[in-house]
Amino acid sequence: MQSFQPPRRVLMGPGPSDVSPRVLAALSRPTIGHLDPAFQGLMEEIKAALSRLFNAPDHICVPLSAPGTAGMESALMNLLEPGDLAVICVNGVFGTRMVDMAGRAGAEVIAVEDAWGTPVSLDKVEAALSGRQAKVLAFVHAETSTGVRSDAASLCALARKHGALSIVDCVTSLGGIAVDAAAWDADVLYSGTQKCLSAPPGLSPVAFSKRAVASIAARKEKPRNWLFDIGLLMSYWGGEGGRTYHHTAPINALYGLHESLVALFEEGQQAAFVRHARMHESLVAGLEALGLEMLVAPEHRLPQLNTVKVPAGVDEAAVRDHVLTHWNLELGAGLGPLKGQVWRIGLMGASATPWHVRLCLTALGEALAAQGYQGDRAAALAAADATLA
Repeated sequence: MQSFQPPRRVLMGPGPSDVSPRVLAALSRPTIGHLDPAFQGLMEEIKAALSRLFNAPDHICVPLSAPGTAGMESALMNLLEPGDLAVICVNGVFGTRMVDMAGRAGAEVIAVEDAWGTPVSLDKVEAALSGRQAKVLAFVHAETSTGVRSDAASLCALARKHGALSIVDCVTSLGGIAVDAAAWDADVLYSGTQKCLSAPPGLSPVAFSKRAVASIAARKEKPRNWLFDIGLLMSYWGGEGGRTYHHTAPINALYGLHESLVALFEEGQQAAFVRHARMHESLVAGLEALGLEMLVAPEHRLPQLNTVKVPAGVDEAAVRDHVLTHWNLELGAGLGPLKGQVWRIGLMGASATPWHVRLCLTALGEALAAQGYQGDRAAALAAADATLA
């Protein structure tokens, strides 16, 4: 065997995003023990920072030692028992995944389905909850497979109205648009580090409300997982001076998360939201000047995840291969019913800069031209620049 030397890529797909040099440097700091007093101090800082990031002052906020999907599994497996009723909103891949997991927990599932590329319908959710005693309402705030934002505040309000606990998938939203656990009165939120936080994949920040914790404590049987059982996990993460061994935490990955949070708060959360929004406006202006169309209506678009329709007669996979081969640029393909029909372009965290926008438009324009698509690349760059002037 020889040392692996990865190619240098520009990551503008649905995740991971580019990791900044300062975060990469943090990952290389000396490893210490997971019960070392110095590391326990770092744990407390991460908990406080996640509480601030989720705006969840009354929630338990910790990073799970696994990617964002672990947050989904932990939320569903901790809250649901056999026979419970779960209403789950499906408008993309990750709602579908929630349905599968809830079924594995033994719950009865009602799937509220909306077309891919559209937000969750409040009316459909209201109808599904009415007259039933649902334990959980689960939905995706920012659907990575489509680039759609759903109304988290209104959906959480419906959950409260009907006595259900809310589970909010914030994997793509956290750090790119506002996530507000307190204002939404949300019960469980989860995310990932590899999107707008621009840390490497492998950790899942989660937030559990007091209501959710009380519900877990009142379970009739243990959750159907061990590593992400919140009751067991908090024996390690729960408090300074009282920690007991639960698992060996990924020490250096947590260094990276900590550094990414330091960088985010240095910039300011609101400034980061504005940056993502401005880069989105710039990219869309350039794409439309190239003659391309967006999948999602403007009022429901995510700034950090842009779905672009593939023009008729264009081989979408060949375009992605061209930009990867000639520009070291990674773009995302469509999933499910959108496979072959869209590209997913990420503007997340460190990948949300004017340089990234210009590179993407240049590379995409060249790849399209190679297939005979006539688009004005100079006009695309001019339109993108004009929005930032």
